[in-house]
Amino acid sequence: MKNLLVLAILVFGFFALINNSGFAHRAELTKDTAILPFKYAGLLTKQPDEKIQIPVRSVGARQIADTWHAQRGTDRLHQGQDIFAPRGTPVYSATEGYVFRLGENSLGGNTVSVLGAGGRVYYYAHLDKHAADLAAGKFVTPETIIGYVGSTGNAQGTPPHLHFGVYTMSGAINPLTLF
Repeated sequence: MKNLLVLAILVFGFFALINNSGFAHRAELTKDTAILPFKYAGLLTKQPDEKIQIPVRSVGARQIADTWHAQRGTDRLHQGQDIFAPRGTPVYSATEGYVFRLGENSLGGNTVSVLGAGGRVYYYAHLDKHAADLAAGKFVTPETIIGYVGSTGNAQGTPPHLHFGVYTMSGAINPLTLF
């Protein structure tokens, strides 16, 4: 019990840091924000999913060109997979978890981050728009639409696609290995 309390305090501190720093745009907070750190802590104690759903249901794993670690500019590598589909195609959560953050930034455009089992963060970027009922703290499942394929952020002018990234405590991992 003591370990869970320490974990909850750490998660609460991390949550406060993320939402009050320049590291990320502020999330839309829900009325139960105070209990979110405990929900997040519960996820940290679970084993991460070995397999997850492809967030764009009309695309099979063999249709995804492996863009993991492709060069992006001169200073970074691609830390995810680009899943191409027509603009407006629904994007589902790849796993169960809680919406950790949603917002907009210059690289990802309209983005959603979902915290899943084992502390993994699932990052959805270049969305045309978020689902209307989505908010930070909302519990999602693979049946939950979180947004729609687009080309926002630094993907403007490219064919519509979802940038999908998976982040662990030790860094990004290739999502293609989880599909």
